[in-house]
Amino acid sequence: MKLGWLALLTLCCALFSLGVGRFQVPITHSLMILLEPFTGQHYAGIDAVQRQVILGVRLPRVLLAMGAGAALALCGAALQGVFRNPLVDPHIIGVSSGAAFGGTLAILLSLPLAALLLSAFVFGMAALLLIFTLTSAIARRNILSLVLAGVILSGFFSACVSLMQYLADTEEKLPSIVFWLLGSFATADRQKLLMLFLPLLLAGGLLLALRWRINLLSLGDEDAGALGINVERTRWLILTLCAAIVAAQVAVSGSIGWVGLVIPHVARRLVGPDHRRLLPASLCLGALYMLLIDDLARTLSSSEIPLGILTALIGAPLFALLLRRAQVRGWHD
Repeated sequence: MKLGWLALLTLCCALFSLGVGRFQVPITHSLMILLEPFTGQHYAGIDAVQRQVILGVRLPRVLLAMGAGAALALCGAALQGVFRNPLVDPHIIGVSSGAAFGGTLAILLSLPLAALLLSAFVFGMAALLLIFTLTSAIARRNILSLVLAGVILSGFFSACVSLMQYLADTEEKLPSIVFWLLGSFATADRQKLLMLFLPLLLAGGLLLALRWRINLLSLGDEDAGALGINVERTRWLILTLCAAIVAAQVAVSGSIGWVGLVIPHVARRLVGPDHRRLLPASLCLGALYMLLIDDLARTLSSSEIPLGILTALIGAPLFALLLRRAQVRGWHD
């Protein structure tokens, strides 16, 4: 029941977001514009400018915001269950830093948008491959070795990104790199939507299908193995799916923090720790949260505020509040 209300609230927020901005469009007009392709008629009182703003500018942006928020929250919830750690988020496995380096390198080399998206995605997946290589070199592969490998690669790629910023032209390239890294949906288009939603639908669908296995992994390796699943193979499958989703998200909208860490905790308080409900709830809440963040980014200032700044300013106090209220409770409760 709660999942249905969350999905309905997210759709209502998306409809509201279509009209938010410097050029205001009434909600009723936004809804009628969306219905026009299905009804085959043009409604009176709606001009061509409103149609262009909604269909050409706002709709791609709203869809990209929903997809990015859903991707981060879904992966955050899955990884927290796999690692059995409430402080894990999609950035812990190093994929975000790898994708950020790939995108930064593409901007520094003045590559076109398609090459930037591809570079970010490829380097993000390459980071996962390096994590597998590092953990394979360790005699005992366990959760701790995965976390340590992720931290090592995250630090390495972050240093590489800093090097790219140091080498970039301060007049043109450096501002572009910084703004892209902080996150934005301002350049949303069909190409970016395809880049994000293809991995999200395929890998996200598989994650949702595997959510009962995440329940078993959250019990511990020994208990999960005793219940009949191949722990290492399942864990790597989930990590690969999350890596593909996160790499695509960073490629289209930059590195956005705190969403994958905070939103699963909010969802856990609403629906409980069962991943069969937690993952869909995190997906809806992530989309809703990112829509609200993007609305604030577009309206609080005359110039657009980078998303990463707002998610940190709002996410950090929210996470502190959640920790405060959970002092007398375990995070699995």
